[in-house]
Amino acid sequence: MASHAGGVQTGAATPRAHHEVSGWLVFAAVMMIFGGLMTLFQGISAISNDRVFVATQNYIFQFDLSGWGWVHMILGIVLIVAGLAVFTGAMWARVTGVVLAGLSLIANFLWLPYYPVWAVVLLIVDGFVIWALCTGSSRGTA
Repeated sequence: MASHAGGVQTGAATPRAHHEVSGWLVFAAVMMIFGGLMTLFQGISAISNDRVFVATQNYIFQFDLSGWGWVHMILGIVLIVAGLAVFTGAMWARVTGVVLAGLSLIANFLWLPYYPVWAVVLLIVDGFVIWALCTGSSRGTA
């Protein structure tokens, strides 16, 4: 293809507009997908009625275990899809990711009596996701 002195190529097709994402957004997207998968597996385990979780008595946020399982399974699927969308670098994906990670943070806080170690790990993951989505910037906008 020919180009002239300005360095602009002539005859080239117009490239599609895409956002380059920073390392923090990639980190957030990967952690969202990881957290979504863990939340999905958590929900599947609760729904399948196996003996992984301990049912506690007199807990103020009392749901049956299968109800919590459905909440976590749906939230996990949505987190995975939103994590994939964050790879595009779109602002709507970042805002959606912050909202969903916040919801996941609340759900895992309420999940503490059933499986505390897993819930604490997911609380930390969700906190990192929110932080990375809020501080990461698109390279194209800098």
